[in-house]
Amino acid sequence: MRSTVRLRVLVTCGVVLAAGIGGWQLLPSDDVRTDPITVGTTDEVTSLDPAGAYDAGSWAMYSNVYQSLLTFKPGFTTPVPDAAESCGFVGTRLTVYQCTLRDDLSFASGRKITGDDVRYSFERMLAIKTDVGPQPLFPTLKKVAADGQKVTFHLSGRDATFPLKLATGAGSIVDRTTYPARALRGGNAVDGSGPYVLKDYRPGVSARLEPNPRYRGAIAKAGRTVVVKYFKESEQLAEAWKKKQVEVTHRQMPPAFINAMEQGPQQGVRVTEAASAETRNLNFNVRPGSAMAKKAVRQAVAAVIDRPAITTGPYKGTVEPLYSLIPQGFLGHSTSFYDRYPEPSTDTAKKLLKDADVETPVKFTLGHREDVTYAAEAAELKKQLEETGLFEVEVRSVAWQSFQKKYAAGEFDAYTVGWLPDFPDSDSFTAPLVGKDNTLHNGFSSPVIDALITATQQYGDRARAVADFKSIQAEVAKEVPLVPLWQKKDYVLSTEAVAGSQYLSDGTGIWRLWELSWI
Repeated sequence: MRSTVRLRVLVTCGVVLAAGIGGWQLLPSDDVRTDPITVGTTDEVTSLDPAGAYDAGSWAMYSNVYQSLLTFKPGFTTPVPDAAESCGFVGTRLTVYQCTLRDDLSFASGRKITGDDVRYSFERMLAIKTDVGPQPLFPTLKKVAADGQKVTFHLSGRDATFPLKLATGAGSIVDRTTYPARALRGGNAVDGSGPYVLKDYRPGVSARLEPNPRYRGAIAKAGRTVVVKYFKESEQLAEAWKKKQVEVTHRQMPPAFINAMEQGPQQGVRVTEAASAETRNLNFNVRPGSAMAKKAVRQAVAAVIDRPAITTGPYKGTVEPLYSLIPQGFLGHSTSFYDRYPEPSTDTAKKLLKDADVETPVKFTLGHREDVTYAAEAAELKKQLEETGLFEVEVRSVAWQSFQKKYAAGEFDAYTVGWLPDFPDSDSFTAPLVGKDNTLHNGFSSPVIDALITATQQYGDRARAVADFKSIQAEVAKEVPLVPLWQKKDYVLSTEAVAGSQYLSDGTGIWRLWELSWI
């Protein structure tokens, strides 16, 4: 038996390929082992209420304790029914979408789920409209109606991506008797119908999830009890792994640690490398009064950024330079920023600023989430920009939840944020990031880009949207509401005692803890 395994999960093909290992080594045994499997992560849960968060850590939790009408099977890009018995567009206009709920659904409390719970879940999410909530994902949703187990969504325009959005954490169904209509639910209680029940939760520390015996849906087999441990920084997660305090790790191990894993075998370790599409952007606050309100300033920053220096420096080669809004592997990907700014150029930046009568050096604040790696990234950006003599950068490091609040409130001129697609479609990188009322809360809007986004959503045959996606990326490179920095693969580490880690993540935002078991 080989002690080290590297698995490559190819999401876009809908196929899982295992290299260098017999399938029998990844399957659970018949032996009874009842202790929980411990999973470590640096992704924090912002809110246990699905109306209150739009981040990877929160949605990872939602995919286990809540249920959506639809979900994604591992490795596939077309959603399948979960809480729903069936779903589909009514007619050919793509403006009315209807689902019929399963008749055997109940919340973990035992209360039967009806269409009114689904309607209520969407209406409260749109009404509460929290500053870091998921409502920007549904700009076309006009009205939700319920009749018994039937739920009908009325859209303001054609939206072929709507079923994909229903399959995300934003589509989580909550109990209308326990979640207030106009405010987020306080405390640490959860009333959902997902495959797990949240038995114990200590914010920022741990969560204990036990299989939900009442769950009915797309998952055929219940998982094992899982304890999730949360770490503030990647170095702390790495230390916990070394001390054998966790059996599985996902998001984020330090780049140097991953790089070492890439270089050679590690005794007793399995590494799953998923071709996901996590990206990271330098986002600009374009509100009046911000140093980045002028387009020429943003263009000048884009003209001098050296991506390879970032990817090989702070990230040790574990990420790849990204030159457009839509990453490689997604429909319509282009290299619009490379086409417009092919090489880092101080002269180009200087001319842009001079032509716009911008006084130099331009002083601005750069915010990032607290973490050693993100701090190194910010230091590299500061160095590159200040070496031109055109910029003076004040770096601010803030804890994650406060960081989200601060950038939403416009407290930074620029800030770096990672992005995971909500669903496997290029629309997940356009509407939420550069559309009107986008989730970055940076004040940016463009009628041209909004019209192009609407155009991409009208096609059921997504290949027909390629030209519009490329036009969006060209406009983004011109207007520069953000600068793409890099994209990376998704890594899951597990001990050889754990089976199923290769299915934990596939880039769709779903955290399949139920796939984990003891070998």
